[in-house]
Amino acid sequence: MTALRVVTAFALLIVIGGCDRPDTDTWQGYVEAEYTYVAPLETGRIIALAVERGDQVQAGQPLFTLEDDAERAARNQAAAELAQAEADLADLRKGDRPEDLAIIQAQLDKARASLALSVPRLARREKMVKGSIIGEEELDEAKSAILADRGNIAEYEARLAEAKLPARIDKIAAAERLVEARKAALADAAWRLSRRQERAPAAARVEDVFFRAGETASAGQGIVSLLTPDKVKLRFFVPEPALATIAVGQKLAVSCDSCPPNLTATITFIARTAEFTPPVIYSLRRREKLVFLVEARPDDLNQPWHPGLPVDVRPLPAAPSGQPVAQGTGS
Repeated sequence: MTALRVVTAFALLIVIGGCDRPDTDTWQGYVEAEYTYVAPLETGRIIALAVERGDQVQAGQPLFTLEDDAERAARNQAAAELAQAEADLADLRKGDRPEDLAIIQAQLDKARASLALSVPRLARREKMVKGSIIGEEELDEAKSAILADRGNIAEYEARLAEAKLPARIDKIAAAERLVEARKAALADAAWRLSRRQERAPAAARVEDVFFRAGETASAGQGIVSLLTPDKVKLRFFVPEPALATIAVGQKLAVSCDSCPPNLTATITFIARTAEFTPPVIYSLRRREKLVFLVEARPDDLNQPWHPGLPVDVRPLPAAPSGQPVAQGTGS
């Protein structure tokens, strides 16, 4: 009797194992995600978190803000230095101030007035020398005064013309280069200030938040992880004998628990090297232990592809030219 029970139990195990054995054309896998970890450019204390775990965010939406007192001060300093450099350049291009030009003009007028007196004085002294009223020395002094006045007039005319001109070309060029350097410094300071508030790079779901307001995050340390719909993929393992039946770009039928029918995916990657069947793929009977990793992108990204969700995939036959590919059925 005991032997009969053993044989009966063994037969039941075989039947159960046969019923549980999956279709040889269907492969088991799971959903995997490639997360985007949003991190600060530099170390800083978090002063505001704008999202929570599970939130849906749009592109450009604020995620978190770091303290920015130092960066704001650096931006203001760069702006002030740029304004000073631009003012110096403008001053070099337009010549001296009107007040400086007025001083030179007054000196020129004074020299001309002095010459106007020196010319008749010389004429009178020439007559007085002929009448032996004064000596030759006084006549020479009058001649020297005329020469001095003419020299002063020439000097002040030259100085006035120079004052009206802009600075030398090389000096202006140096000032222009300084202005460009100040603009670059301001742009860098403004960019660093803008990076104290990080925004979502694309529409995504907030998968996790690793810090809270008041905590300090290091440069490059992820504060928020995002999952965009296009970063979801299916990973499954194909036995070595079936490897020749699939190719990159081939369509797959996808099914999973509670999934809608007619889901498909497209193979994007097939591993070149084999590996042993991983323990996460459970099966009561396996003929092949040598498998190849295959990845596929879901064709319908609007479905809730949750990372870790088990899926079953099977290859779809290639459609004839001009006809759609046959769709798979949901589980």
